[in-house]
Amino acid sequence: MKILHLDTNHPLLLNELKAAGFTNVEEYDASKDTVEKVIHNYDGIVIRSRFRIDKTFLDAAKKLKFIARVGAGLDSIDVAYAENKGITLIAAPEGNKNAVGEHTLGMLLSLFNHLKRADTQVKSGIWDREGNRGLELDGKTVGIIGYGNMGKAFAKKLKGFHCTALCYDIKEGVGNKNATQVSLQTLFDLCDVVSLHTPWTPETDKMINTSFIERFKKPFWFLNTARGKSVVTEDLVKALKSGKILGAGLDVLEYEKSSFEALFSSEMPKPLQELIAMENVLLTPHIAGWTIESKEKLAQTIVEKIIEKFKN
Repeated sequence: MKILHLDTNHPLLLNELKAAGFTNVEEYDASKDTVEKVIHNYDGIVIRSRFRIDKTFLDAAKKLKFIARVGAGLDSIDVAYAENKGITLIAAPEGNKNAVGEHTLGMLLSLFNHLKRADTQVKSGIWDREGNRGLELDGKTVGIIGYGNMGKAFAKKLKGFHCTALCYDIKEGVGNKNATQVSLQTLFDLCDVVSLHTPWTPETDKMINTSFIERFKKPFWFLNTARGKSVVTEDLVKALKSGKILGAGLDVLEYEKSSFEALFSSEMPKPLQELIAMENVLLTPHIAGWTIESKEKLAQTIVEKIIEKFKN
């Protein structure tokens, strides 16, 4: 089988596929239009998020048997159309789930203990202990929305902190020893912290909005290491200003490009200007799953899934 690689990844991906008898072709710079003209020659694609694989692209891919995305989700692919054409879709959420779990926990602890503000103050010669008195996770109720690989990894990290972990998911029976599955209303009633771990879908698009936020009985801390477009930034800013949301840790933003490699291409939107000026907001550039270890594990997961499915 002939595989087209459209993004650079850990070397083991190419090496192990070659050892298994696959033919690798690397094309990291060609435009989408250029790739469309040659894609009919390939049986498989390995990609991260360089461009969207849409109906036009898939129609040109006459021989395509699989698309392997070196990442957790498939939102850059027209999933329904690809599956209708019999194309196998492969992702690797197992590869970076631990990294996401650790990053989410790190953001929460940083927010609780004012690490961003305290660091800036000390470097400016300000020694304010009382103004930076923190919170403990012990005794808090943490609600996890989306209990797949990422949500489960975060819940596992919470085990040593003597907090109560609750999870909500549209799938039944996904709760485990690390988090009790409950109704969405129970999350609204009980949570001190809300962490989002859902894929992007039409149902999760702009899900975190004013209407959703106002349903929580208590002010809460908000974390998003999932997809930026699931949150309406303007509504989040409004809730931060009012105190309904006490602070936010965001690894993803509504204004990210679909490639996840840049933020935006025009003038900075006003809600984002307000967001980045807030002391109780911690931002990172979509790196929750982006560790030295996860780079290798993502590649290894993709290799294993391709070989299991397609090696004769």
